[in-house]
Amino acid sequence: MNHPRYAVGIDLGTTHCALSYVDSEKSEGEQIVQALLLIPQLVSPGAVEARPLLPSFLYLPHRDEFRAGDLGLPWHTDATRIGGELARQQGMTTPIRLISSAKSWLCHPDIDRKAACLPAGAPAEIPQISPFDASVQFLAHLRDAWNGLHPYAPLHQQAVTVTVPASFDPAARELTAEAARAIGIEQLVLLEEPQAALYSWVNDSEGEWRQQVQVGDVILVVDVGGGTTDLSLIAVTENDGALELTRVAVGEHILLGGDNMDLALAYLLKTKLAHTGVELDRWQVQALTHGCRQAKETLLADATLAQVPVVVPSRGSRLIGGSIRTELTRAEIEASLIEGFFPAVAASARPVNRPRGALTKVGLPYAQDPAVTRHLAAFLARQAGATGDLAGFVAQHPDASFLRPTAVLFNGGVFKATPLQARVLEVLNQWLASESAPAARLLIARDLDLAVARGAAFHAHVRRHGGVRIRGGTSHSYYVGVESAMPAIPGMEPEIQALCVVPFGLEEGSPPVAPPQEFGLVVGEPVRFRFFGSSVRREDQVGDLLEEWNADELDEMAEIQTTLSTTTRKPGEVVAVQLQAAVTEVGTLELTAIPVDAGGEHWNVAFNTRGHQA
Repeated sequence: MNHPRYAVGIDLGTTHCALSYVDSEKSEGEQIVQALLLIPQLVSPGAVEARPLLPSFLYLPHRDEFRAGDLGLPWHTDATRIGGELARQQGMTTPIRLISSAKSWLCHPDIDRKAACLPAGAPAEIPQISPFDASVQFLAHLRDAWNGLHPYAPLHQQAVTVTVPASFDPAARELTAEAARAIGIEQLVLLEEPQAALYSWVNDSEGEWRQQVQVGDVILVVDVGGGTTDLSLIAVTENDGALELTRVAVGEHILLGGDNMDLALAYLLKTKLAHTGVELDRWQVQALTHGCRQAKETLLADATLAQVPVVVPSRGSRLIGGSIRTELTRAEIEASLIEGFFPAVAASARPVNRPRGALTKVGLPYAQDPAVTRHLAAFLARQAGATGDLAGFVAQHPDASFLRPTAVLFNGGVFKATPLQARVLEVLNQWLASESAPAARLLIARDLDLAVARGAAFHAHVRRHGGVRIRGGTSHSYYVGVESAMPAIPGMEPEIQALCVVPFGLEEGSPPVAPPQEFGLVVGEPVRFRFFGSSVRREDQVGDLLEEWNADELDEMAEIQTTLSTTTRKPGEVVAVQLQAAVTEVGTLELTAIPVDAGGEHWNVAFNTRGHQA
């Protein structure tokens, strides 16, 4: 790819996908010409419309469900899979054939994300596809829509940035990158969604952002989307007299978002129906959940509406006349979402973890505590010292119990409900007032549905043409486990130490880093690699070997079980090696073991496409 004309940003969202782009030939400096791709999609059988959002739903129709020609798009399509608006509508009446929340399944660490498992829980006669294939399908739709409008500038020849949650682990990032490669995009950059939202705010300000923030500000980005709650802290710093933005922390992966809220609303209406003598089965509740999603979005988009009807198909019937009707009111939404998901809590509050049942159905690992405000309190407390080493920042008072943001930017479709923004800001400012800190101010976002795509396109442009960049590198330090050599003791495993291989803030795509020590590597027989990550140990450097750590400092990641193949060594041989670690442009952690004796072999371990694999 030599000189792409367009910088393209793709928001591969849980609920919607969007594509924005910058025409570099018409943009100069901070005067950027940006546009949205209107995405052709089926909105009813035989009807195609171009819309700014592509709903992230796939419907797997029965072979006799539609007439020939009903599912045609401007490009060749697979009639066994419907995507977008029509998929969402069909899923409300036949949820057993609907795939939703594929992005949440893509980051599920306990499943094979390339195995056909969606729709989850569907009976054997319903076809299934993998979360990975669903992601490829959405990206392919965007590619075909783009190429149809830009036949002389195909998508694979442009500078493309795809967004991911800040909390996505290296495996989920690599899966997203592979999905992009599957549709022909080789030159790809991944960008954290909260950063994209802030880039969009910077771009929308048309250069005025420097008057709205100053050195020493800490911007809290609260991004609650369809599937995840993403928390990030971005500091306003200075370099040679110019303002810079530096990402200082991201939250842990929290599977909590609009999906949870839709389900809560569905159970609210299920209870309301039960009081009238109407009982719903499992699939009707799922249909009700999809109906609540649409009703919620309608109410949030139109402040003049007081209620929206919700229709649920009755058992054995797909006719409207045989359907169950109820309604969702604005008062019910605000009461359920505000008090259920954004309760007023103290700064000392922490997420509640209940004891889990020993047996459970395979499903998404949702957060056990639905209170976003409690997760926010825990995040800010963990990051109390995050800005301590930044130039221009005054050290926080030693009695500060949490890092104190000075500004807040909201992102995600959930916050189209302005009462939810008001509640979060109210709770945060109560925490700040309790420690005699100034109130945080609100940074106004222009479009919560499209901000991530717009920000990604802005980022793709400034990477090539210069402009404000958010610095920060990796959001975690990464460690590999090293077993100590000790005699076998019954009932006791060898002690484990944690070797820092990637320090906090290492820039993606930078040259490999190498610990100075030599280690023994077992080759030719089954072994396991244990990896750890930390968002709070910021001082550890490459080669630091931790003998002990607090439980809340390091989080163990999914281990890799593999056999390191060899053609020149004996099975079970311990080879003296030195390690190199690198983080790719798409955030994949790659570890390489190089023999000290300069033998021809070396071994690579990466967080790769099937969860983690060597």
